[in-house]
Amino acid sequence: MTLLSFIFLLTFAQAVSSGGLVFGPRQVTGLQGGSVTVKCFYPQSSANRHGRKYWCKESPRQCSTILSSNGFVAKEYTGRATLTDMPENGMFIIEISQMVKGDVGSYKCGIGLNDRGLSFQVKLDISEGSVRPEEAQLFYVEQPGSVTMTCIFGQQYASSRKYLCRMTKSSCSNVIDTYGNINPSYKGRILISNLDVPGSFNIIMTQLEKGDSGVYLCGVGNYGADGESKELDLHVFAKSLVPKGQPVLRGVPGGSVSTECHYNPKGNDTLRYWCKWKSHGCTQLINNLGYVLDTYEGRIVMHDYPENGTYIIILNQLKEEDAGYYWCMTNGENERKSTAELTIVEGLPSLTGQKEISAVPGSPLTISCSYPCKYYQYDKYWCKWKNTGCEPRDAHVQNQSGLVVSCDKDSRILSLNFDQVTTADQGWYWCGVQRAGHYGETFAVYLSVHGVLLNSEEAPNPKAGSNAVVIPRKNSENRNSPLDEAKAAAGPGSSAEGQKDSTHSTVLLSVLVPLAVMLLLFGTVFVVLKFKLFKNSDLVSVGSYRTNISMTDFENARQHGAKDNVCVEEDHETQIGTTNEYVATTGSPKSAGKPKKIKSGSKEDLEMAYSTFLLNSENLSTPRSVQEQ
Repeated sequence: MTLLSFIFLLTFAQAVSSGGLVFGPRQVTGLQGGSVTVKCFYPQSSANRHGRKYWCKESPRQCSTILSSNGFVAKEYTGRATLTDMPENGMFIIEISQMVKGDVGSYKCGIGLNDRGLSFQVKLDISEGSVRPEEAQLFYVEQPGSVTMTCIFGQQYASSRKYLCRMTKSSCSNVIDTYGNINPSYKGRILISNLDVPGSFNIIMTQLEKGDSGVYLCGVGNYGADGESKELDLHVFAKSLVPKGQPVLRGVPGGSVSTECHYNPKGNDTLRYWCKWKSHGCTQLINNLGYVLDTYEGRIVMHDYPENGTYIIILNQLKEEDAGYYWCMTNGENERKSTAELTIVEGLPSLTGQKEISAVPGSPLTISCSYPCKYYQYDKYWCKWKNTGCEPRDAHVQNQSGLVVSCDKDSRILSLNFDQVTTADQGWYWCGVQRAGHYGETFAVYLSVHGVLLNSEEAPNPKAGSNAVVIPRKNSENRNSPLDEAKAAAGPGSSAEGQKDSTHSTVLLSVLVPLAVMLLLFGTVFVVLKFKLFKNSDLVSVGSYRTNISMTDFENARQHGAKDNVCVEEDHETQIGTTNEYVATTGSPKSAGKPKKIKSGSKEDLEMAYSTFLLNSENLSTPRSVQEQ
């Protein structure tokens, strides 16, 4: 118990040293006999919700309690003063009626057992006139939250200048106006916009800091010269439990950035969106209802997590013109808006690949992206972009459409594989990384599907490469043959005859092809045998004729007077009247191996060859018995 008390006191002391967390109006004015209302705000911590709230009047010695949330009411205020606590709104309200001159003075509204704790000083006055002056509108905001201030004036100011200025000791310094003038310290985190009611406008300020606390004036016309104005009292307090915003986003050309936006999931707001700030407004880029600005199709996505009260925005394919301020917005007036500045710096994206791919329906396809070593331990995914989101498909998970994501860790390539591409697959695909539920860098690829549907024979090999791109065939490859053109010219009536002719041709080919193969085999055998026969034969020249006489016709070449003539230089005619019809003699040894050139133009050689032919013919035609006689 002692430890808990110490922690509570330490927290309490820190709150006091920071200037106090209770906030209310600096001054309240009422009419004599009338009433006033004082609103005091406090942080919605558990201790504050259950703590004692009080309203006391200051004196030189002490601050005497008039009202408290425990039910105490000072005697002189019985029946004309009440205190109502609203812990769900972080506020308690003091109402005082039947005001008298004695009510004028300095008061405190606070939380705790005495006025030395969390408190805020309020001055109460009574107007001598008949009209009570308008009080300042109070805004109590957590750092680094946002505030929406509505200023309503008459229709006569519909075309007048609208502005917001901050009060100083001597004047009111301009913050923003509808002419495009913006104080540099508020650039990118303040927005002014006209409402549907003429003469009325809204001012939204975000990424608030304690230094933004102060008194402001919103008005029409020119301050101190013409028009009207309204006082706004803004108080910004620090609370460690408030999540820090991301004031600066840095991206490289072609890369991506992501940011987290917060909202109250229990609120009544139904619209959450992200917009790009301009001096005259904020252009909505995407919202949770499925809207995406046309120029951002395939580039931006929103992941909504209502269970955490957050939504994630991812923007990729970054360009130089994307630099600027972006706002997380909801349609709830009490919601905390936030802003971030996007800057484009020099560098290259970490995820790389082919940005545009074409494919033909029915063909397999692989889309790939490469990632660096720093993403080795990250979760990698592919997803198909839609205006309502991009649902990740993790590696090695196949869905019913035949898509499978694979990761080659050795080459650091993440692939999305299609069994067969269809026209429904056309669109944007994102390759991305995430870790511990937080989205990181992404890379976008556009797949266009067009051309003639491929059959299984025409489909390319899916293993052709990780970045294989299927391109439709050129017109020259799809041209019809002359026969096809002739059939097309014949008209539809000739299709049946063409089918019959095709059937007969198929049968005829099935018969002729085997027959041709057999003939080819027989021809090959005949040529081989002929070659062997030719190799074992001697070439004999007779006159102008040549004939092959096989040496196998003789039982023994030597018994017929023939000699080996392997290296014969020249042949001589056989002697007439001898028993040897053919005698071949060799030349001198010196001339062996040196073939003698034949004189093809010699007349004597021709006459002798012809005479030898005639003599040999007579010897061959005359029977041996006749020659012996």
